[in-house]
Amino acid sequence: MIGRYTRPEMGRIWELENKFAIWKEIEVLACEAQAELGQAGITREEAQWIRDHADFTVEEIDEIEKVTNHDVIAFTTCMANYIDADIPEGGDKPSRWVHYGMTSSDLGDTALSYQVTQACDIIIEDIKRLGETCKRRAFEFQNTLCVGRTHGIHAEPMTFGMKFGSWAWALKRALTRMEEARAVAATGAISGAVGTYSSIDPYVEQYVCEKLGLTPDPLSTQVLARDRHAQVMAALAVTASTLESIAMQVRLLQQSDVIEAEEPFTKGQKGSSAMPHKRNPITAERVCGLARVVKANAQVAFDNVALWFERDISHSGAERVVLADSFTALDYMFAKMQWMLDGLQTYPAKMEHNLWRTRGLIFSSKVLLALVDAGITREDAYVIVQRNAMKVWEDIQNAVDGPTYRERLEADDEAAALLTTEKLDEIFDPWDFLTRKDVVFDRLQELEF
Repeated sequence: MIGRYTRPEMGRIWELENKFAIWKEIEVLACEAQAELGQAGITREEAQWIRDHADFTVEEIDEIEKVTNHDVIAFTTCMANYIDADIPEGGDKPSRWVHYGMTSSDLGDTALSYQVTQACDIIIEDIKRLGETCKRRAFEFQNTLCVGRTHGIHAEPMTFGMKFGSWAWALKRALTRMEEARAVAATGAISGAVGTYSSIDPYVEQYVCEKLGLTPDPLSTQVLARDRHAQVMAALAVTASTLESIAMQVRLLQQSDVIEAEEPFTKGQKGSSAMPHKRNPITAERVCGLARVVKANAQVAFDNVALWFERDISHSGAERVVLADSFTALDYMFAKMQWMLDGLQTYPAKMEHNLWRTRGLIFSSKVLLALVDAGITREDAYVIVQRNAMKVWEDIQNAVDGPTYRERLEADDEAAALLTTEKLDEIFDPWDFLTRKDVVFDRLQELEF
């Protein structure tokens, strides 16, 4: 992922320095396990020597790999040079115990699992932080009237706090998925070629995994099955979709024809090089754009699941790109969404203005029920409700200052005969739709991240 979209903490996880540091720790732990096991010939003193002297530099590994064309061999060769550097001429080389009985995937896959857990932990904290923000702001706008929209069309009254509340619940589901994915990813395998433990005792695997906070794979076939990685990528993709959905709503709310809310516009910010009046939802648009990357990357992970027999490396190059990019992009998206939603500028007066822009049409469902309660069939009631509503729609479409929906009903003989003034007062009160709204906020109160 390019630097523009990389936050430092997440970026460090996917740097080669961190990957090789994990590789080094796994190799050292394996030596310590072998020494404790006492079967391979390595002594505890040699294992301690290896821990004290093992080292590497990325530059040296790169130079060796130019010759070996094998990254793991380049790494172990580099590390061996440091381990044996102070061994007298003719003395036994402790480095001979490094990678003993292991295959490249034992090292690479176990390390990758650890990297993924590191990255998952950051995303999990991102989710919790944004979820708490949405919950807090939901109660801030618990009693702020706005119009609900379905298909982009004014529907019925709601409160703006319900938007934040629905986002909080979506993030709670994202948290659950991410925690489950982390648990699936936190798996290691040090089982040798084709996973038979032919040259390494399972104790080594158990020891290394326990030290790293991983669980040994019950049956690896040299590589960890890639359905684990696919589940992680799917969780990232769904989470990105959730952020995209929220950002999309901000973009819609910020339209000039709506302008009920907008992302922060900071001092000195410029909206357009040509049109100085513009305040564009650029951050929300950026989040929506990066979501496409994360979602597309998930398909790569799905394709990586199918490998030839016990292993091939068709997954390797692809996942080196998509795992790092997806975690990095999503972490960046969370940072931007946190800034955006924590500082979201809202305009309650415009929300109420918009509520009445359709001249009372949003109360049609209440009119329908009131007519049914008055004793006529739903089909007959629907005809009365719709014919008056369509006249109002026509006025709105043609920018005609015609009667409101209530005035149309009062002038309709059939409607007027069934609906009293007192009943119309009740129907056209937006708060009458919201007598049970506290049910959802009571539930939200119990939500924890």
